[in-house]
Amino acid sequence: MSSPPIPDPDAAPSVLRPRRLRIAQPRSLQSRQLWAASLGLIAFLALAGLALDRAFLNTAQSGMRERLHSYALAYAGSDFARDGSVIPPWESPDARFKRPGSGLYAQIVLVNGHWESDSAQGPKLPEGPMLPPGTQTFEGPLPLTQINGQAGEVYRYGYGLALSENGDAANELQYTVYILEDSTALGQQVATFRTALWRYLGGAGVVLLLLQMWVLRWSLRPLRDVIGELKRVQAGSAAGMSEAHPRELEPLTDSINAFIHSERENLERQRNTLADLAHSLKTPLAVLRSRLDSDTGEAELRSEVDTQLRRMNDLVSYQLARAARSGHQLFAAPIAIEPQAEQIVLGLEKVYANKGVLCEFEIAAEARFHGETGDLQELLGNLLENAFKWAKSRVLLTVAEGQKLTDRRPGLLITVEDDGPGIAEDRIAYVLQRGVRGDERVQGHGIGMSIVQDIIKSYRGQLHVTRSHELGGAKFEVSLPPGL
Repeated sequence: MSSPPIPDPDAAPSVLRPRRLRIAQPRSLQSRQLWAASLGLIAFLALAGLALDRAFLNTAQSGMRERLHSYALAYAGSDFARDGSVIPPWESPDARFKRPGSGLYAQIVLVNGHWESDSAQGPKLPEGPMLPPGTQTFEGPLPLTQINGQAGEVYRYGYGLALSENGDAANELQYTVYILEDSTALGQQVATFRTALWRYLGGAGVVLLLLQMWVLRWSLRPLRDVIGELKRVQAGSAAGMSEAHPRELEPLTDSINAFIHSERENLERQRNTLADLAHSLKTPLAVLRSRLDSDTGEAELRSEVDTQLRRMNDLVSYQLARAARSGHQLFAAPIAIEPQAEQIVLGLEKVYANKGVLCEFEIAAEARFHGETGDLQELLGNLLENAFKWAKSRVLLTVAEGQKLTDRRPGLLITVEDDGPGIAEDRIAYVLQRGVRGDERVQGHGIGMSIVQDIIKSYRGQLHVTRSHELGGAKFEVSLPPGL
């Protein structure tokens, strides 16, 4: 007999993960909508049918009550003999009262007896109590035994009356008139009505379901068009989503187009970065090749290799940083601007401590940057460093919300001003070119503004350079459009 396995104390305990029961659901939106509409329509028709059936039954019973009430009034005028017996009207209000077992019966209940119409001869009718004068009752269906011995049902209307001479209450004669009618006629009416009602409601339900299917197919057609366009984009036969879509789908198609455009821009930037990197490395590699092919001494060759390797390392680092800086997240979380600006300004104040530049902030509390933190740092860093470089004593950073559109995050306005010499209007386009410095005597590489323009372009924004009316120097205004 084999012994049970001994558990390993060092083994990790097994965790029993509960299985989640998933109920099968239709994967098609059209199927979901059709099922929901069908169930709602069936429930509505069922409730409407029940309400109409109840209303018809109440109306039929009310009509029967009024009819029996009129018969009771006819028998209420009956005469009474001296011995208290009933003398019914000469003319019966309905011929069925004269025919035994006809289904329409009359009873007059007295204190010491009762009277029944000829139609009550044979059937065994339910006996009613004496009602107080002025009391009216309507009951049913009540059981009875028909003339052929079979069980049946009747509706009964009762009317309590009193007869007196000259208002003498002592000699008042009290009696109750009961009119009974077989429930067969009413049941047939109700059955006929129900058959017609459910036939018409069923036909209307089928027509409405077919109409609902057509409406759903028509209303979901724009979604099928979007799917078709997306498949064409995936196949490469279309450059993007068209603009001919309903307003409700515009955010979706705009997001898809923005995503496609962003991906294509990122791919283009990667290609450009690789091309720039290859082009930049051609010269150091050519120098190394020429040095190897020549009769250069070992010490000189070692020095040249070290120089060119440092140069190539700087080129690779720059191009990689530029590539990482070029793209941005399409649906990035909002970033508070003031903490990033404070961190940058603290570093710049140390670098330009000898100038004693004072940087002021006017940042709106609700303003947020929707993108990558590195992009915001590069954008603010280059603009503020440029302002610190040229300012005499003051720099002003202003941040506010930009253009606002419904159901979209607002744009952003970033303005950096200084009290330096400014930039002449005819030199603005020249200064913004890559590798150009505003003054060759000032240290720098002339690529800061180019980096700023690349970042602004990646966010589909604009850069405007003017003269500051408040400080008198240059004014760099960055405008980023509303996001998706």
